[in-house]
Amino acid sequence: MPTEPMLIRGLASLADLAGPSAVLVDGGRIAAIDTDAERIGAPTILEADGLTAVPGFIELQLNGIAGRDFTTDPESMWIVGAAAARYGVTAFLPTIVSSPPGTLEAALDAWREGTPAPGDPVPLGVHAEGPYLSPLRPGAHDASVLRNPDPAEVEEWLRAPGLRIVTLAPELPGALGSIARIAAAGIIVSIGHTDADATATRTAIDSGARYATHLFNAMSPLSHRAPGAPGALLADERVTLGLILDGQHLDPVVAGLVARLAPGRVSLVSDAIAALGLPDGTHRLGRRDVEVRDGRARLADGTLAGSVAGLDAGVRELALITASPRAAVEAVTATPARLLGETERGALRAGLRADLVLLDADLRVRMTMVGGVIAHEAST
Repeated sequence: MPTEPMLIRGLASLADLAGPSAVLVDGGRIAAIDTDAERIGAPTILEADGLTAVPGFIELQLNGIAGRDFTTDPESMWIVGAAAARYGVTAFLPTIVSSPPGTLEAALDAWREGTPAPGDPVPLGVHAEGPYLSPLRPGAHDASVLRNPDPAEVEEWLRAPGLRIVTLAPELPGALGSIARIAAAGIIVSIGHTDADATATRTAIDSGARYATHLFNAMSPLSHRAPGAPGALLADERVTLGLILDGQHLDPVVAGLVARLAPGRVSLVSDAIAALGLPDGTHRLGRRDVEVRDGRARLADGTLAGSVAGLDAGVRELALITASPRAAVEAVTATPARLLGETERGALRAGLRADLVLLDADLRVRMTMVGGVIAHEAST
């Protein structure tokens, strides 16, 4: 439950990232900001000493964390909050990778039956990454469980709340009908793990697809005569573009081009696996073993298998690439909130949920607050 009213004061802006000078938190919500917050006051004062307050980070693609893999252990989505808060995450989509029938349904049941502990980052629903992916672009997904879209299975997924994003390959037989059906149900359809050309990708967008899962990775390539899926996704302003900036998945030059071509449409994700926050070794991603060495997560054949970098690392990388802390923070706050239709998250404004992060001058997370409760404080 929310703590007593707290005034966070002594806040500062950072470069082009304009933050409030003070935030008043009461009843799990932002009661006031700036001079209004100072004027009202509170019995508990937190001196920020020049830190910058930003909205809590929203993570759209988290496969696991702290040794917990959501595909094989979906109930763990409700107990990993403290680990996620360390990276500034206040809300997330546990991501279920391609698996046999029944796996996603079990994860949706786990989401519906769970309750967040006070101060824990909140699972907002489930991201189904697969199983309707291209066998030509499986990435780290288990190719043996990939399959074409099944209308009956889709209807089973849609029968009750919980599903928020479905990643699929639009060139598969029956995919366009599934895209239209899923989008009509108010669920975001994302294009990913696809060998589609630009024409097929544009048709999928016209059918209702609105997101790109880790743009460029596990996709048909972009060429000057054959723009492929990346070219069509970049060109269409209706599409929000997911990027992984962990130093492995995307070259900084490409990330900078995307940021310039699609301002306000970039959504950073970590794509982190259960190894996030743990030492090197053998870890799990769904049904597969992943070897983590020196910050790289790979299958035995060398295929990239998600990430072991937190979402905050992506924020720092994008800020460095673009010279814009504002654009980097928006890519984990306002942009994903807009995509999900989350009107109480993604901004710092009186009346909204008190989900916020305090950042230092290097954009490192010093404190994370969820619903007015401090979920993480850096030790120094």
